[in-house]
Amino acid sequence: MSCKSKKPPESDPANLTSKTTYRPCPIFTIRPGVNSETLLVHAYETLASANVMATELSSSLTGPTCNLVLGIQQMIVLAQLSVNRVLDQFDPQQ
Repeated sequence: MSCKSKKPPESDPANLTSKTTYRPCPIFTIRPGVNSETLLVHAYETLASANVMATELSSSLTGPTCNLVLGIQQMIVLAQLSVNRVLDQFDPQQ
């Protein structure tokens, strides 16, 4: 089974407004019925791991490449803050 979906040709202006249906790869799916809080906790933990990896990588780089990785790390932190804000709505901290 292929994980690819069909995309309209970029060169055809008539297809630019049509919606393309994307099928997720069946190898990686989320079990139906998993609650939103659980999904958000896993997303937060994944972002935390990515943050550590980006931070470690940046320490071995210099110049523009280091700046690029630090920019990615900052985007990860911003995503973590967003996920954390939503998690706070499930279980407000007192």
